[in-house]
Amino acid sequence: MTEGNFVDYVKMHVASGNGGKGSMHLHREKFVAKGGPDGGDGGRGGHVIVKGNENLWTLLHLKFQKHVKAGHGEHGSASRSTGADGEDVYIEVPLGTVVKDSETDEVLFEITEHNEEKIVVEGGKGGLGNWHFKTSTNQTPRYAQPGLPKTEKDILMELKVLADVGLVGFPNAGKSTLLSVITSAKPKIADYEFTTLKPNLGIVEYRDFQTFVMADIPGIIEGAAEGKGLGHYFLRHIERNSILLFLIPADAKDISKQYEILLDELRRYNPEMLDKERFIAISKCDMLDAELKAELKAELDKTLPIDYMLISSVAQQGITELKDRLWKMLND
Repeated sequence: MTEGNFVDYVKMHVASGNGGKGSMHLHREKFVAKGGPDGGDGGRGGHVIVKGNENLWTLLHLKFQKHVKAGHGEHGSASRSTGADGEDVYIEVPLGTVVKDSETDEVLFEITEHNEEKIVVEGGKGGLGNWHFKTSTNQTPRYAQPGLPKTEKDILMELKVLADVGLVGFPNAGKSTLLSVITSAKPKIADYEFTTLKPNLGIVEYRDFQTFVMADIPGIIEGAAEGKGLGHYFLRHIERNSILLFLIPADAKDISKQYEILLDELRRYNPEMLDKERFIAISKCDMLDAELKAELKAELDKTLPIDYMLISSVAQQGITELKDRLWKMLND
């Protein structure tokens, strides 16, 4: 999927259908002098329903669909005939989509399963026909209920990428290069910061035809939790990952300091992020000879609080071992 086709944020105005009016009909038939009321009920207005679809990865198909309207309920008619219900409208979304009320920013619901359905706005209830109001003292009621009006709402839909492993790191740490090597994804790769502006997903093929999903998240900078750089636009994607793989280049001035900064940004955005499994991959190690690698390991053994591994995406060093480690962490 190309970067421009990844849409993870959509605003939309949704409206349900009006309920149909109840009928005020009186029965007319030859040889039946006083047939009495027989007006039918109005039909229900159509709902607007959000439905999960595991085959979708983005909200691109909704990018230009700014208004969604359901059908109106039909009016009741004679012989106690109920009007037809208004047509429901389905909005299909990828799994991991959060739907919010755009005025209050309240989270209405989240879609996490295939074919899961949630009603965003309910259709108006159909009005009752006059035969419901017949009594012993009022045997020919000449009134019926109107249908209830439609409901309208402005909503926001945000996609939080569902992936097993999320790549976390500063800009230009080599995340896209690793994703292109470890999966068949083809993200944009260049030697400048913020090459990646949207999350990229790739499927890692493991032994015995088993797979897991890896997400390349745009680079974090200090202050991202406050909205600097790309801010919240990408931090929300990390919330849905089972494992966080921190990628830090071997030529970084202080690897432990970089890890602490990245961890602090996640903590400030959402403290629950720290409950996830974490692992560190030191990238670009093809630049180091055996002696420098030994020195780096001796230093990292003292300063890094969690396990790490030296890798090189370009030279394909440590990639198989990294897959093994991630698979073990996912299945423990």
